[in-house]
Amino acid sequence: MVKKAVIPAAGFGTRFLPATKAQPKEMLPIIDTPTIQYVVQECVDSGIEDILIITGRGKRSIEDHFDRNTELESRIKEKEDETLYNQIRHIEDMANIHYIRQKELNGLGDAIYYAKDHCGHEPFAVLLGDTIINSVIPVTQQMIDTFEQYHQTIIAVETVPRDKVSRYGIVGGEKISDHLMQLNELVEKPDVDKSPSNWAIAGRYILTPEIFDAIEKTPRGKGNEIQLTDALRLLMKHENLMALSIEGQRYDIGNKLDYLKTTVEFALRRKEFAGPFADFLKETVNNMK
Repeated sequence: MVKKAVIPAAGFGTRFLPATKAQPKEMLPIIDTPTIQYVVQECVDSGIEDILIITGRGKRSIEDHFDRNTELESRIKEKEDETLYNQIRHIEDMANIHYIRQKELNGLGDAIYYAKDHCGHEPFAVLLGDTIINSVIPVTQQMIDTFEQYHQTIIAVETVPRDKVSRYGIVGGEKISDHLMQLNELVEKPDVDKSPSNWAIAGRYILTPEIFDAIEKTPRGKGNEIQLTDALRLLMKHENLMALSIEGQRYDIGNKLDYLKTTVEFALRRKEFAGPFADFLKETVNNMK
């Protein structure tokens, strides 16, 4: 049973400077909701309420966001805005969230190692703090269901066009079904003609506690950092790893263009302004022509 989740959120977010000079990229809003709130909500919707967020210098606003603000609550109560009041209280009560700082930015593998004492000998979910996945069944729930059947490390993947595999970490192995693959290969940004598949790693994992021993033995790799992919390769020598092709749409908030696309798509789903916003987009495009 997977009862805990880890959300790495310690990076500088340099691709979003200057906006991220004084705020975390994970707090960049999709309309009116910070990116990381969507990630935490995915955990909660998957039945996980024990969450460890790996933060770093300058990330205090993440803690403040999920903490209680009684003065704000009182102000909203005075205005008799019950809907907004309930939204604020939901954020404050949605999960049991813990925090630990990654003292130096030494890679994703190193960040996850900070969860060793919190997770102990239990399997746990990992959700990247700058990646949103929109799906009917939460992706983390999809992965937990698969883990409970196979009891192996699960890596979430998405299908990408073959000519774009060089942009992603790609998995390879033997397909068990249309949605499952037993892995024997993990390749970071392979050449198109050498890629073992078009299944790209999608920022969600279910990891067994053996990952911590693998991270300890993982030498520094790309960028002189301890990479999770390198640790998973070591782990694969001792236990089976699987990839699950997810059902859902992934949104990477780590770059500006995808952030803009995400904002537009989410805005078009909001009933209160989807119509007028769609009209505005059409008018803007026609004027450009």
